[in-house]
Amino acid sequence: MMPAPFHTGSRVVRRLLAWVLVCVIAAGAAAAWWLNEPLARSAEPLELAIEPGTTPRGVARDVVQAGAEVNAQLLYAWFRLSGEDRLIKAGNYEIPAGTTPRSLLRMLVRGEEALRALTLVEGWSFRQIRQALAKEDMIRQDTASLSPEEIMTRLGRPGIPAEGRFFPDTYSYAKGSSDLALLRRAMHAMDRKLEAAWAARAPDLPLKSPEEALILASIVEKETGRANDRAQIAGVFVNRLRTGMLLQTDPTVIYGMGERFYGNLRRRDLQTDTPWNTYTRPGLPPTPIAMPGKAALLAAVQPAPTRALYFVAKGDGSSHFSATLDEHNRAVNRYQRGQSQ
Repeated sequence: MMPAPFHTGSRVVRRLLAWVLVCVIAAGAAAAWWLNEPLARSAEPLELAIEPGTTPRGVARDVVQAGAEVNAQLLYAWFRLSGEDRLIKAGNYEIPAGTTPRSLLRMLVRGEEALRALTLVEGWSFRQIRQALAKEDMIRQDTASLSPEEIMTRLGRPGIPAEGRFFPDTYSYAKGSSDLALLRRAMHAMDRKLEAAWAARAPDLPLKSPEEALILASIVEKETGRANDRAQIAGVFVNRLRTGMLLQTDPTVIYGMGERFYGNLRRRDLQTDTPWNTYTRPGLPPTPIAMPGKAALLAAVQPAPTRALYFVAKGDGSSHFSATLDEHNRAVNRYQRGQSQ
């Protein structure tokens, strides 16, 4: 009887299948190792800019050009095999040390862009905001050649003064984003804060509109040395508005002087008329003089009940409040001139 060749052939097939299985397992292990191995890099920091419309293959090339020492074809193959290649988002990224092909794709799919932060400080003027934006080398300077009026037109608020219209806070932004976009966010934040403050205003305030509340809040912001005095200072100004007294607040005079102010406010400055000189003109000035924070906004619409019509800085950041001129003059002699009672 002749032996059946089938058994010999089946042994060859089994050996071949076993070898293929070993190769598959080895390839899988190698792939798993590669996906979780930190990318070698020739640059620090590794910054990746993905333009809108870039293909997954182009993204892989951009990663290599940014300084990652990885095979672009292999990286592209991983993008495709993951099934998430079309979910990669355009943007500006910083790829930290230790990033693996797996975590890189996760970052790009989630759009975890590299963010910077800019803090707009309470009490800053719009000129100071623009100076701070100009120093941000990672933000696109779209407003550099524009006037404040042109900026407000671009923001959809033609005819509205720029001063005081932006809320002081810390704003994150992606590298390469527009300064106009950051200003728009700050403007909308102020819209919300002002609307909420106006809705919570005390009854019988001598303020006709949210805009007047914003102006008063900006004065309160500039006059306040200690947070505990803020509502009391607002109460003084509200009392003066009710009785028709001049506000007589130095920060408005300084604002009206603009670049002519060199740090020393003189008597003749108080007597020189400008639209913002509250020593020469009654009522509120025509615009805010700075960015008020949330506390100043609330103080302006919820002033402390007080009989005080005057206050003077005590030299330690706090203020002394007086209901009469005689009492105020004594406080000035004591705290400003160093004279005993």
